Amino acid sequence: MATASSTILKSNNSIVKALPTATSAIAAAPDSLSFKNSTTPLPFKKLSTTAASGRCRSFTVKSQINPSESSRPTKVHELCVYEINERDRGSPAYLRLGQKPVNSLGDLVPFTNKVYSADLQTRLGITAGICILIKNMPEKKGDRYEAIYSFHLGDYGQISVQGAYLTMEDTYLSVTGGTGIFAGAYGQVKLQQLVFPFKLFYTFYLQGLAGDLPAELLVTPVTPSPAVEASAAAKATEKGATCPNFTD
Repeated sequence: MATASSTILKSNNSIVKALPTATSAIAAAPDSLSFKNSTTPLPFKKLSTTAASGRCRSFTVKSQINPSESSRPTKVHELCVYEINERDRGSPAYLRLGQKPVNSLGDLVPFTNKVYSADLQTRLGITAGICILIKNMPEKKGDRYEAIYSFHLGDYGQISVQGAYLTMEDTYLSVTGGTGIFAGAYGQVKLQQLVFPFKLFYTFYLQGLAGDLPAELLVTPVTPSPAVEASAAAKATEKGATCPNFTD
């Protein structure tokens, strides 16, 4: 019995002595197994796949951890134009969907007007779009609309805009896109109300364009006023007084 007890005691002592070593190993484990966030951006990797025919096709995978800076052009291009309703297009059409005797939420106003260069010497095209009445404001003698429309400028292309249109003051709208030389356009446009709803002056601040605007569009503006009128040649769309394939 004494011998057996002595053997058991020695075994227990061996286990106790081994515990610190095991505990130290466990304590050290978190450091050796810890995961650290890497701030090193992943490089572009070119991968290839092999089709059944044996031909290889390659494609590029871009890391999303550290995306590259956008290559979208940010230069601001300023463009001014006039929009004039000459009362010969049946515009605007007022649709009282609110079914009230006064302007009310939900009324729709489709419209199209003529667009002239800032010097009023060239017919560029038309506007085309719709306004949705959001709020009638009799105390300000006007209305608030949400406007969605485009400027169609012949071979130059088209610019789309959207935003608030207040009939009693100047407003800014967002440039939402474009085509032709205006492809990729974004930015904003200032709308100046000259004679509601017949004469408006716009100043575009365009970004995202691939190149500079043509000189024909960068003319010196006639000072905006209620009295402005397009030139007789531009009104008559005479040769030399329109942009290439102007929109009508």
